[in-house]
Amino acid sequence: MIAIVDYGVGNLFSLGRSLEYLGLPYRLSKNVAELEQADQLILPGVGAFGDAAHKLHELALFEPLQEIAAGGKPLLGICLGMQLLFSESAEFGRHTGLDLIPGKIISLKQSLAEKSPELKTPHMGWDTLEQTQASSSAVAAAFEEGDAVYYVHSFYASGCAANTLAASRYGVMIPGIVQKDKIYGMQFHPEKSGNTGLALLKAFSEVK
Repeated sequence: MIAIVDYGVGNLFSLGRSLEYLGLPYRLSKNVAELEQADQLILPGVGAFGDAAHKLHELALFEPLQEIAAGGKPLLGICLGMQLLFSESAEFGRHTGLDLIPGKIISLKQSLAEKSPELKTPHMGWDTLEQTQASSSAVAAAFEEGDAVYYVHSFYASGCAANTLAASRYGVMIPGIVQKDKIYGMQFHPEKSGNTGLALLKAFSEVK
């Protein structure tokens, strides 16, 4: 059973439909005991980093998620959920993340202003994945070089090359899939990324 962390920040409908299509049982939950009992956790998210982190604290989920992930439970962060896995964010001030993967979330707009001012933010639409390092992970095996995935974001992860499995080029290299032990993050939306996204969700469901 997959548990989707239901903390009021995320497009749960599309994600749920994708899991149903794959025949994967899931539940929406903000109950710590249910999260602990699940086989895998998915942390979705849309919106601003600070607001999302505040919601996790408000629902008394922040520290339990850290503890559950540190205990070896497979965890997948999607879009803003991936960003929350990192140590901190510079989105509208400085905010502390779950600190499960080293790195910082920074402004894509500022980075593009220096390197590719012709490109717009948010980074929205389909982009291709480039494998950045070899990995024996089933998740890494679920995509091929050049597969397209769907992004919608204005901030991105930096300082995490050692944990980046795949990236997309949009003026800068944007970490698309990150991993540390059984903790995974996808900056794009796998639930909106066609067969590639479905394959990645399926592969994560098999992480034990």
